[in-house]
Amino acid sequence: MPFGATRLEDGRVHFRLWAPAAERVDVCLSNGNAVAGSEIDAIQLPMNAGAGGWFELETDCASAGTRYRFRIDGERLVPDPASRFQPEDVHGPSEVIDPCAWHWRDADWRGRPWEQAIIYELHVGSFTPQGGFAGVAEKLDHLVELGVTAIELMPVADFPGRRNWGYDGTCLFAPDSQYGRPEDLKALVDAAHARGLMVLLDVVYNHFGPEGNYLHVYAPQFFTKKRRTPWGAAIDFDGEHSAVTRRFFIHNALYWLEEFHLDGLRLDAVNEIRDESSTHLLTELAQCVHEHFGQDRYPARHIHLILENDHNEVCYLERDTAAKPRLYAAQWNDDIHHALHVHLTGESGGYYQDYVDAPVSHLLRCLNEGFAYQGERSRYREDRPRGEASGHLPHTAFVSFLQNHDQVGNRAFGERINALARSEQVRAALALLLLAPSPPLLFMGEEWGCIQPFLFFCDFGPDFASKVVAGRRHTLSRYLQFSEQQSRKRIPNPMHDKTFEQTVLDWSARDLPGHKQVLELYRELLDLRRRELIPRLHNMAGEQKEFTQLSKTAFAKRWVLGDGSELVCVSNLGSDAHSCIESPPGLILYATHTDELERHGSSHLPPWSVVWYLKA
Repeated sequence: MPFGATRLEDGRVHFRLWAPAAERVDVCLSNGNAVAGSEIDAIQLPMNAGAGGWFELETDCASAGTRYRFRIDGERLVPDPASRFQPEDVHGPSEVIDPCAWHWRDADWRGRPWEQAIIYELHVGSFTPQGGFAGVAEKLDHLVELGVTAIELMPVADFPGRRNWGYDGTCLFAPDSQYGRPEDLKALVDAAHARGLMVLLDVVYNHFGPEGNYLHVYAPQFFTKKRRTPWGAAIDFDGEHSAVTRRFFIHNALYWLEEFHLDGLRLDAVNEIRDESSTHLLTELAQCVHEHFGQDRYPARHIHLILENDHNEVCYLERDTAAKPRLYAAQWNDDIHHALHVHLTGESGGYYQDYVDAPVSHLLRCLNEGFAYQGERSRYREDRPRGEASGHLPHTAFVSFLQNHDQVGNRAFGERINALARSEQVRAALALLLLAPSPPLLFMGEEWGCIQPFLFFCDFGPDFASKVVAGRRHTLSRYLQFSEQQSRKRIPNPMHDKTFEQTVLDWSARDLPGHKQVLELYRELLDLRRRELIPRLHNMAGEQKEFTQLSKTAFAKRWVLGDGSELVCVSNLGSDAHSCIESPPGLILYATHTDELERHGSSHLPPWSVVWYLKA
């Protein structure tokens, strides 16, 4: 990497820092016993000032395991912004890591094609009572038996305090020490690959967290005053000094993929990455990743880049003449979640207001063309147009979900869908999403119908704690039920230990009778997907708009799969029975109400029923 501390082949260490606002930088080395924030270090070495604000030093006084900090202009001690590990959290010293010391066991692993993706999103710290990378590794066999093919880790970049969702990271190259050392993450990836599981990672390139970011001290050029994000200062991707900033984030993507053998990245809220350059950062980053891991330099290896993008921009999802993604494999499809959620719960606050008029029609457009909003005006977004035409894209370009960390955790009380909708409604929604062509995503615990909340939690220092609590309550005040100050006091305090403890998954619930049945349903549906659908999804075309809306709540939708097979879904997502059109061709792949089919025939659709047909 062009940043940070690099262990050289002869054992020496090369330190490099971009500090254009500093006149002098020293690297301060310690034996690992220094207290975080201490002004005393064992060795202090001046760094050589170079052109463009760079400071460098090669020394034999450091080696793997040495802890170090940079002293700016003889005063402020700061950690390395490209630190590979922060053993004493974001304010403490960084540690020199030898990335080649880990002996990988996945030499034969090449990943999986994207159409095989069945994604399981989890938060490392609350996925198990043990917490950490080792805790996740212990549950990999459960995930294999469930039928998922990829785990997606919420961000692990070092954040302040003992716990955080991960979207407040400040040392973006360092796995958080609360989860383990870098070797523990590598061990998790090794263990996942040995079981045929891909490992994807959430990364945040639209802002730095509010606590522990020292870049403003010596490199304020990282930020721009022209714009703001919802979380604070915007990163400068198109200004005078943006070349260095862009390289920082591009190398961060390459770093996670190369040093940790990850199979892909999910880029958070890229609509907040503001860039007016001739080549947008998102384009350059994807091009660099694909070039770096191309056939010419590496054995064939599948690397997948996924977006979260509120703008529904199609340009990043385009395919080449061989139907391969030019830049990004897929985008999280909030539209399909919102349409389903509104239909199941009747909620209409916040962004759900854009789907209240005809949720099933919005859902059907997602099943048909990808996005529900393709340029239509959004009431939630002050009547601005949102989205672009997406019907020409293959359905593999859209990740579908009924739950994820945002849609559960951004609720005041973190309720999951099982607490908001009836079981027959949830079952119909699952049967619809898990067998549709788009790659599905599950959120940890949903496979057994977990009813524990997933709450927003963090552990900031005193300078930020009260601001975070106030900000959380202010955000939720836009909702009618929290418009009064007294009602906002009921919102769980994200700083309290109890808030986090409620979120840690209780695995004993998985084996309770009702939850056991839900788990069997997930296993059955994912097994069907793996056996019958995934082998047929390769080279599936877009522009498939064949459907019939039978009523406000019932419809029939047909897809032609990549091998020419026909897949048809006939659904009644309402409380009244419906008489269907004549039975589609093919055999019944799955039905939510098999007993009703046997008694009344396939033309009868009971309430909240889904029937899948496959003509191979």
